[in-house]
Amino acid sequence: MNIQLKTQTSSAARPLIGKVSLVTGSTSGIGLGIARALAEAGSAVVLNGFGLATEIATTKDQIAADYGVKVSYSTADMSRPEAIAEMIAATLAEHGRLDVLVNNAGIQYVAPLDQFPVDKWDAILSINLSSAFHTMRLALPAMRQNRFGRIINIASAHGLVASPFKAAYVAAKHGIVGLTKVAALETAELGITCNAICPGYVYTPLVEAQIDGQAKAHGISRAQVIHDVLLAQQPNKRFATVEELGALTVFLASDAAGSITGAALPVDGGWTAH
Repeated sequence: MNIQLKTQTSSAARPLIGKVSLVTGSTSGIGLGIARALAEAGSAVVLNGFGLATEIATTKDQIAADYGVKVSYSTADMSRPEAIAEMIAATLAEHGRLDVLVNNAGIQYVAPLDQFPVDKWDAILSINLSSAFHTMRLALPAMRQNRFGRIINIASAHGLVASPFKAAYVAAKHGIVGLTKVAALETAELGITCNAICPGYVYTPLVEAQIDGQAKAHGISRAQVIHDVLLAQQPNKRFATVEELGALTVFLASDAAGSITGAALPVDGGWTAH
């Protein structure tokens, strides 16, 4: 009896054993946190993103050692459709399947709409929206063949509401939510789900740098920056964490979330409840 209970607990704790997950933009921040969570749940993981080769190699080895899963890495530039195609093809060639696709790669730029640089608009739409279209269209045939797939798009609270000076980012994130719904409808009978996670501010090293920078620029304390600037729109006045996003991603990737599709799930401390 005790052995049986232990086996059941272990299986429940690692619901993605035997699965293969690809997370774009996963060499740091939110993407890396999600990749770690998927590995902890038992999935093999394909990392993607930019960074120092030595640091990425260390990250790969650490995840593999911590969770006993296969970890690989793609250098694909998410602004280049041909590079995305090579990444998906390499993943399928190496693993024979692709079960979980997490579209997380993204960039940001802030400027008034009538002063927004055209090259920045094009880059943000390319990386934040078009890259997800390309990964999804290329991953879906394998998912259809296996009658299983989980597509999880990391959108934003800005996929549901707008803020000034973020024209390209808001447009791209609204587009991601729409693309998510289309994919969910097209695959609803195929054992495939597609959902969007919409975080508010998430505590990452990049946000930490923003706190210090804004405190210095405005001559106010770190606490004021956090409470009155960054978290002004988040009623709970706390950052979401990469661990929270990772846990939600694992749930959406699991069999338990088989009836959740086409959803845009806020993780924003109540921001979009206004």
